[in-house]
Amino acid sequence: MNVEERDDISGEYKWNVEKVYNSIEQWETDFEKAQEKIEELKDFEGRLMEGPEVFSQFMEKYSDTSVLVAQLRSYASMKRDEDTRKEDFQALAAKAGSLSSKLSSDTSFVEVEIQNASEQDYREINESSGGKYSHFLEKIREKKDHTRKKEIEQILSNLGEVLSSPSDIYSTFTNADLDFPSVEKDGEEVKITQSNFTKLLKESDRGLREEVYSKFYDRFNDFDNTVAKSLDKEARTNSKFAEVRSYSSSLESALDSKNVPTEVFDSLVDAVDTNLGPLYRHQELKREVLGVENLKMWDVYMPMADSDIEISFEEAKEHILKALKPLGEDYVEAAREGLDSGWVDVYENKGKRSGAYSGGAYGTDPFILMNFHGDVQSMYTLAHELGHSMHSYFTEANQPYIYSNYGIFLAEIASTVNEQLLTEYLLNNVEDEALKRHALDHQLENFRNTLFRQTMFAEFEKEIHDAVEDGEVLTSGMLNERYSQLKQKYYQNADVDDRIAREWMRIPHFYYNFYVFQYATGISAATNIREKIIQEGRNEDYIDFLSSGGSNYPLETLEIIDIEADRDTFEEAIDQYRRYLDRAEELFLD
Repeated sequence: MNVEERDDISGEYKWNVEKVYNSIEQWETDFEKAQEKIEELKDFEGRLMEGPEVFSQFMEKYSDTSVLVAQLRSYASMKRDEDTRKEDFQALAAKAGSLSSKLSSDTSFVEVEIQNASEQDYREINESSGGKYSHFLEKIREKKDHTRKKEIEQILSNLGEVLSSPSDIYSTFTNADLDFPSVEKDGEEVKITQSNFTKLLKESDRGLREEVYSKFYDRFNDFDNTVAKSLDKEARTNSKFAEVRSYSSSLESALDSKNVPTEVFDSLVDAVDTNLGPLYRHQELKREVLGVENLKMWDVYMPMADSDIEISFEEAKEHILKALKPLGEDYVEAAREGLDSGWVDVYENKGKRSGAYSGGAYGTDPFILMNFHGDVQSMYTLAHELGHSMHSYFTEANQPYIYSNYGIFLAEIASTVNEQLLTEYLLNNVEDEALKRHALDHQLENFRNTLFRQTMFAEFEKEIHDAVEDGEVLTSGMLNERYSQLKQKYYQNADVDDRIAREWMRIPHFYYNFYVFQYATGISAATNIREKIIQEGRNEDYIDFLSSGGSNYPLETLEIIDIEADRDTFEEAIDQYRRYLDRAEELFLD
């Protein structure tokens, strides 16, 4: 539980970021090259749509430059995330961010010129490329009503670094500066961190859980006005951006950038709000299994499985690779090679960014940052992030750079399919009954956390943006009140205390502009896809889905495997939650 310095962790458990750059000097050399390449792109301003040859020349240079900038930024951010206390890599990441903003600013003419081109010029360029740029051009042209004239677009691009300030400040504050108290566990002093907080809330000692819970949220409360101000500025930034681009709301603006209709968001919230019964049933089941009179907020993360299981990183890898066999040999072998060749930064170290993500850039490995704690949750987190990385792997193998960004709406499907397959494998193939109980418990928690809790977050996010758009200021008191009301609605069968009203302070995803709902749509689609893979053997269609990247709109991409992002899909996922609850009631109450 105690956290080591990074130098004390064995190299085999660190990602091989040196495959991207082996020195800062090499990075600086490419940084200068990227600056030169950006300058060359500016030469195309005013003549981009002159003809197919000019357009193709630009697209080739633009792709090469974008790939280089992405690799520079990826390396810098990964090195920063290894130890957020190191100012030199904070500076490097900021420098890379500035370069990315410059690329965006200096090519802001692209959208305007494509949108203002005549239909004849557009058709000529599109046809001459054999449709290669069809989707790229179509996505830009359909945003014409929300694109401002060239001077405004350039200003907006130049403001990229400033507009991301609330998120950057919050991240630095919570990861590098915010220091939590310690608690005594098994006779040793353990410091609470962002990364180990939920793990500590799974400790069998209920008194310890309450102490961790109280100290954690009390510490956040010391900075409630600061965190509220940063979230207010984030929502206000999103609102102003939507206004400038002539959207009716922050929600419409955010979802249009993802090419997802607002109806999907509304259908999800409505489906979950009218089907909270299984969530209440889960809370009551947990209360009975834990043998407590009232389910407290510090009990919510406590597993129903009564035996602690330690799983090494090596064991987790093997379980995952066996679980992924229904996806085919090519998928499994590529995943195995990646896991064995430096994709993953495994263990927590002092100063390391909390949480987990799949990163990298086009042309690099799809790296994975983790804070592996040797438990079932960590194994599932690895499976989840590996799903993202394999999505990137197949996309890069089959798509050019311009179609490499498949968006979070689709990405959260790929990650959750892996989790679903891992659960089915553990329930149906391993002999360890304790591990099966943990797998079933985890699956129930996955539905609670991913489908219901993320939808609750989405409701909160919409409420605070609506409030800002109605002229309100997001104060800590107002945010606590709004969040507490939602928590009481979703946790009707639990004791919702005053401290949990501050939970919004620890959620970084509220700085990602309507990001979280896609976790809930992702698990819903993944539940249906898993059934198609296992019951119908449609792994090849699924690989086609992964390989399509961003070459089509999200809802059309889902059609590859006959999935729709609608209420029926969401309710089928909730029905699956009910079926897992049926199994759990037999397993844990008999």
